[in-house]
Amino acid sequence: QSSITLIKSRLTKIEASMSAREARLDDIEKKLESGVSTQAEIEWPANKVRQAFFDYFVEKRGHILWPSSPVVPVNDPTLMFANAGMNQYKPLFLGTCDPSLEMSKLTMAVNSQKCIRAGGKHNDLDDVGKDVYHHTFFEMLGNWSFGSYFKEEAISWAMECLIDVFKMDINRIYATYFGGDDKLGLPPDEEARQIWLKFLPANRILPFSSKDNFWEMGATGPCGPCSEIHYDRIGDRDAAQRVNADVPDVIEIWNVVFMQFNREADGSLKELPAKHVDTGMGFERLTSVLQGKQSNYDTDIFNPIFEEIQKLVGCRAYQGLVGEEDVDLIDTAYRVVADHIRTLTFAITDGAVPSSEGRGYVLRRILRRAVRYGQEILSAPAGFFTGLVPIVIEKFSEAYPELASRQDLVKSIISEEEVSFNRTLDLGVKHFKKVVSIMEKESSHLVPAKDAHILFTSMGFPLDLTELMARERGLEVDSAGFAVLMEQDRRTSELAEAMRRGGGMKDMSMEAEQTAWLQSKGIETTDSSAKYIWNQKLTSRIVALFEGRGGAGAGFRDSISGSDGQMGVILSATSFYYESGGQVSDTGLLVLDGAKFRVDAVQSYAGYVVHTGEVVCGSLSVDLSVVCEVNYDRRSFVAPNHTMTHVLNFALRSALLKDGENAQGLCDQKGSLVDAEKLRFDFAWSGALTPAQVAQVEGIVVEKIKSAIPIFSELVPLGDASGIQALRCLFGEQYPDPVRVISVGNPLSVILADPKNSSWKDFSIEFCGGTHLSNTKDAEDFVLVEETGIAKGVRRIVGLTRNAARDARLRAKVLLERLRAIAAMTPGAEMTAMSKAIKLEVDQAVVSLVDKESMRKELTGIANSLKAYNKSLSATRTASAMTAIETIASEAAACSKPVVVQAMEFGADGKVAKKIQDKYRAIYPDGTLFLASLDDDEEKMGLYPLVASKHVSSGLSAKEWCDHCISVVGSGKGGGKADMANATIPGNSEMLKKVLETAFIFSQMKLKI
Repeated sequence: QSSITLIKSRLTKIEASMSAREARLDDIEKKLESGVSTQAEIEWPANKVRQAFFDYFVEKRGHILWPSSPVVPVNDPTLMFANAGMNQYKPLFLGTCDPSLEMSKLTMAVNSQKCIRAGGKHNDLDDVGKDVYHHTFFEMLGNWSFGSYFKEEAISWAMECLIDVFKMDINRIYATYFGGDDKLGLPPDEEARQIWLKFLPANRILPFSSKDNFWEMGATGPCGPCSEIHYDRIGDRDAAQRVNADVPDVIEIWNVVFMQFNREADGSLKELPAKHVDTGMGFERLTSVLQGKQSNYDTDIFNPIFEEIQKLVGCRAYQGLVGEEDVDLIDTAYRVVADHIRTLTFAITDGAVPSSEGRGYVLRRILRRAVRYGQEILSAPAGFFTGLVPIVIEKFSEAYPELASRQDLVKSIISEEEVSFNRTLDLGVKHFKKVVSIMEKESSHLVPAKDAHILFTSMGFPLDLTELMARERGLEVDSAGFAVLMEQDRRTSELAEAMRRGGGMKDMSMEAEQTAWLQSKGIETTDSSAKYIWNQKLTSRIVALFEGRGGAGAGFRDSISGSDGQMGVILSATSFYYESGGQVSDTGLLVLDGAKFRVDAVQSYAGYVVHTGEVVCGSLSVDLSVVCEVNYDRRSFVAPNHTMTHVLNFALRSALLKDGENAQGLCDQKGSLVDAEKLRFDFAWSGALTPAQVAQVEGIVVEKIKSAIPIFSELVPLGDASGIQALRCLFGEQYPDPVRVISVGNPLSVILADPKNSSWKDFSIEFCGGTHLSNTKDAEDFVLVEETGIAKGVRRIVGLTRNAARDARLRAKVLLERLRAIAAMTPGAEMTAMSKAIKLEVDQAVVSLVDKESMRKELTGIANSLKAYNKSLSATRTASAMTAIETIASEAAACSKPVVVQAMEFGADGKVAKKIQDKYRAIYPDGTLFLASLDDDEEKMGLYPLVASKHVSSGLSAKEWCDHCISVVGSGKGGGKADMANATIPGNSEMLKKVLETAFIFSQMKLKI
């Protein structure tokens, strides 16, 4: 039976290859007959396809056209990249959307979402190029219902859109539905099947397992059964057996997902309180069908990129060859490069950067894969990949205007990565040649899996390119073993993720089940307006007590006590600030007669504020009143850090960007963290800040503090606030309407009266929901203590305010005074020791980088003084040693003494030792000398044996002499030859005596004296 199945599978693939080849020949004939179609002659150009989809759902079905989220997820740690259209709507599916956000009002939406599938569970990277329908970057056309409509409308409207709008042939359409899963305890989706029977005959409605027809976004989250719409590119046949057969002539074009469940961390499924619809139609595949192409890559989405590749590289034109037909892999390389430049351009535009971990590592792999294919297969010149950025931006900026605003930044980052990778290419080639050399000695023809794995993971060599290099030498690669190693990597990653999610802690987050339970009980969301008021004791009522997710029911109970451990308290109103916008939450107590609850963290879910902590004494019950006692002392350290983060953001732009300069994404905020100890700010910038720039940035912030500038905050309609000149907000972040605006130095009433005034660039104006000072003077001081790179094109600054800043200033003052005292000393051993000790302190000191730069200048001055002193000392010692060695050599020669073992004082200086050896040999050629000298700090010892040629013949080797001494001491390193060698070992005066004795005995033994 298995053999028959295998034969059928092979026949299916052969048929697919023949069908695809025939279709390509037909396409070529048509082009020859009528000429290649221009953009104007294409009935369904890509931009028209996208717009027609929008128009149908907006104008005919009343959906809201909602913008695509960035391809780099905002506030979603479960995702590496946006990999589906529904990602940004997770809060709606989970019932956790902030009710103040415009998104919370959505019931129906439509858009085209930028997606990347190149990491994590959904990963198409290794398939790209090998076929004509996989991509790492793609657009997902989608329509959504959030509790508005369900299966009947979703299926009916999908068919109406395809048949009436896009005029597709209904006889080529096939539908699949969920056939049930005993393990999940889920029956077949008969409801969906019955709806499909209204449009299609039963033989074109096919059941499939959960693998194909139960959609899950990731290891956890919303999920449910789905119906897929497949299209037969050939037509006039029964293609039912080719559905989901992974053949290019029958492809899935639309997936209609019925969101009914949430996958919990323990793997269980729980019903969502409201049923939703999530549909996704691959834009590239739909366009290929409408343009009558057999491949996504034959459309006007990719043709302009292919033309640019040919122009830059000078290779033959793209022909659409696949598999064995693509003998030289040129068409594979075309597809890889074209796909990957889209991915990198969109990802970097949206805030990601290539790096050594996480999504940055995935992007680095994608870039290196493209560069390898381009340079290895297409013979592209170095830097060609960067040259493709403009064509991508030209073709896609109409739909995604953000591309045009960041072109220079994208090109800069890709260029740096290309240069960096080209430096490592030689290492990979050398490694491969080394492997081949070993194989030749062993008469092996199979490149080991571990070496292919090293080339893949460490040097960016895709397996197929390693196989190509192997074939050129008549070799094969152990691809099966490589697959095993990759599977081990995947399992290791999954295990790490499982451990991260397990964690041994309660899951105190709330999702749809919990928020729906609260709503079903008529519990209002928490009034958190008091969080901006200081030094108050708000009385509030306990409306719910939460024990965490994962147990029976929704996780709520009527009372809690100290024995229950970590719990959550939801109040009718709160004065606690909940964690958001990079700022940590407040801490404190909830107090009532005879009971206290310690608040360790505060989070908000769909407007319900959960105070997480433990009962310290007594017990709490629902409906009791408590007093909110916020730790305002702690907040008084958090608030200045947050306000100065805003001022720092302003200072960076003022110091780094020239007046009127098109920033192209430079200085854009990439993240922040504000707590009671410090502020941390990540921003887009290429290269480290110079000491002068650091001083300027810190100086601007300090000046704003000393100027005692008032700080204004106000809730403003989002539309009005967005029009303010020089307003700063986080790219991709969603803001409520109205939105809170923080202005440092200018009343918002004045700003809003003239929002386009260019002078507002001289002020810090930002959207922000955090807690802030009322005047900059309350920050007291500011020091910038760290400035580092965390990824390509992203810098991180850490700053301190208030007490921490004052402590840093005092620490710097003390260190500078000590440095100046050392600088005033007479150079010598004491100065050397003290300079070494304080250098370590300076390196580790948490002080202003401005002060640290002053310290380094002092250290440089001290080092120069010591260098001059040591040079003079070395000259004196060398002269003394040369005089001494003349006497020693002359006396040894006079009495024909075969071996001299001698300690001398010239430091562990190999150059001086060589001069002494040369002098000794010139006076006494037949004599052997063993020199040992301690360095000034007696931390190490230099050994310098010189062996006469006749003694070498007698069995005494200078190198062995060193090695023997190292073995006796227990550590050290050395090298050399039989007649002359050297070694460095740990040393002090006691060790010197032992080494001299050891060396003497060794020489006597070898020479049998």
